[in-house]
Amino acid sequence: MSHAGIKMKKCEINAKKMDIFPCLWLVLASFSRSGSIYSFDGFFPSAYSLNSFKTLFFDTTMYNYPRWFFNTLYIAGFSCVISTFLVILTAYTISRFEFRMRKPLMKATMVLGMFPSFMSMIAVYLLMTQFHLINQRWVLILIYSSTAPMGYLTQKGFFDTIPKVIDEAARIDGATNFQVFTRINLPLSKPILVYTALTSFTWPWSDYILPKMLLKEKDLYTVAIGLMNLDETEFTRFAAGSVFIGVPIIILYFFLVKYMVQGMSAGAVK
Repeated sequence: MSHAGIKMKKCEINAKKMDIFPCLWLVLASFSRSGSIYSFDGFFPSAYSLNSFKTLFFDTTMYNYPRWFFNTLYIAGFSCVISTFLVILTAYTISRFEFRMRKPLMKATMVLGMFPSFMSMIAVYLLMTQFHLINQRWVLILIYSSTAPMGYLTQKGFFDTIPKVIDEAARIDGATNFQVFTRINLPLSKPILVYTALTSFTWPWSDYILPKMLLKEKDLYTVAIGLMNLDETEFTRFAAGSVFIGVPIIILYFFLVKYMVQGMSAGAVK
């Protein structure tokens, strides 16, 4: 390896260390005995306890974290199921079928995908206000699910790698398009299904802007909104909530990461 390559490798290792350090500090801060960041004796807490986690789950008078967690799980879970279904159908249709508006549709979605999603937030808020849909959790599920098919390109790339000869052989044997999809292509698409489900779950799970705009009542908050509304003297509760909200994602990635990597690599071939 050349000197420049070794230097670049060291820079990558240092960058990873810099990414790990804030996470480590947040985990340690969640076990701090004091409640405020201003009472830290130095950069790290001087004393540790589990009081912040006990307060997080049992002191729900002002900050009902269990309720926020359930709201987040409800929105992210249903959004994941519906979004995965729509994205896979969109990607499969564009990959396996030829129709008149196929290429213009692909170009239009690629152009629209270049614009950040928050550009449409004002229009979304005005529409939801006009239809009296503020403070409705299912509206968030609808928005997340309806916009998900725009990100079908990775899934389409995966379906492109599956030979169409298999589909043709099945049709010769009398299989319908629906049977070809459900009995042949779906069983071969486990990696991309897992990848799509994970990405469809993590977006609403950690999103802040859209829930903050559409959910005004405290009992309807997601975890992201609730934690951001904590008083600054409740920093250790904020740290504990931030650590706990990451646990389900870490567990899912730990068990399913091999399928996710296979899905991303296969979907990027074409």
